[in-house]
Amino acid sequence: MATPESLVTGVTPLFTFHPRIVAAVTTAMAASILAVFGVIWFRLPDESRATFTLFQRLTLIAFFGTVLYLLYRMATVRVTAYADGLRVRNVFKSYSYPWSDVKVLRFTAGDPWLQMYDTDDNRLGILAIQASEGVRATAAAKELAAVARAHGAGTQTS
Repeated sequence: MATPESLVTGVTPLFTFHPRIVAAVTTAMAASILAVFGVIWFRLPDESRATFTLFQRLTLIAFFGTVLYLLYRMATVRVTAYADGLRVRNVFKSYSYPWSDVKVLRFTAGDPWLQMYDTDDNRLGILAIQASEGVRATAAAKELAAVARAHGAGTQTS
């Protein structure tokens, strides 16, 4: 079965990780927001709803659309390793690094998520591998480090 990454790039990923807890929590939050505000809106009397101008309605839709989009991005954070490099999707931005630019992967006790340092000593938090996932995240960090080492990255996990 093709993964979304392989459909886009035409290449099968060597490793991919999605946090389950974050996805479950953000999905529940999105459903709750839709349910609560949907009930509130439809429980308003018609004359109260009629007092909302078009601009106010559009502002509400834009606000909820933005909140739902951010929850979607949080639910879909991931890290994927390919033969040519590392792809990271965080909440606000996605990153691609060739293996030659990956210097260190570090996931120490007390870190909220996996840290990647590039060859310029810039740090990137990889939000997909978070401490809240417990043993699953630790195993994923070690597996990603092994993939990175096998493809020439100067990696280490602590």
